[in-house]
Amino acid sequence: MRVITGLARGRKLKEPSGMETRPTTDRVKEGIFSSIQFEIEGRKVLDLFGGTGQMGIEALSRGAAHCTFLDLRKEAVGIIRENVTATGFAGQAAVLQGDYLAFLTRCREKFDLIFLDPPYGSGMLEKAMETITAIDIVSENGIIVCENGSGVPWPVVSEPYRLQKEYRYGKIRTALYRRQAD
Repeated sequence: MRVITGLARGRKLKEPSGMETRPTTDRVKEGIFSSIQFEIEGRKVLDLFGGTGQMGIEALSRGAAHCTFLDLRKEAVGIIRENVTATGFAGQAAVLQGDYLAFLTRCREKFDLIFLDPPYGSGMLEKAMETITAIDIVSENGIIVCENGSGVPWPVVSEPYRLQKEYRYGKIRTALYRRQAD
């Protein structure tokens, strides 16, 4: 697993042992970042199910201003901190340990770009989308990037949010949701 492009291009990232973390493949990551490439620079990012931190780090490498990383597991948070430091982005990152719903319900800031890649089929994606759209923490024209397995439908959202585009990479699917301007 590596950073694809930008300031930290080619840097290898650590990943936790075991099967609890399922890092996004380079092919999927390249597809996601190709579809949002002009919407990253200077943006405020949330990597909600951080895992290794690779999605937020890729955004920072491509010019995002700041990224908040969150993961429930202590081991994952340690790996994210190591990866953020190794890539030189510690000054642009906040790495937090905690439950995603607890974080979202107390969140008082807006994000321009949110990455959601929870365990497939866990119901966490739907609950996260429901909470994010209800508390409205996405800036105008902001994007939510979701990753999911092939057999699970995308969460339904209401205005001002909408499903903008879907992509398929074998058994993995991604979707871009956008918050429309008021």
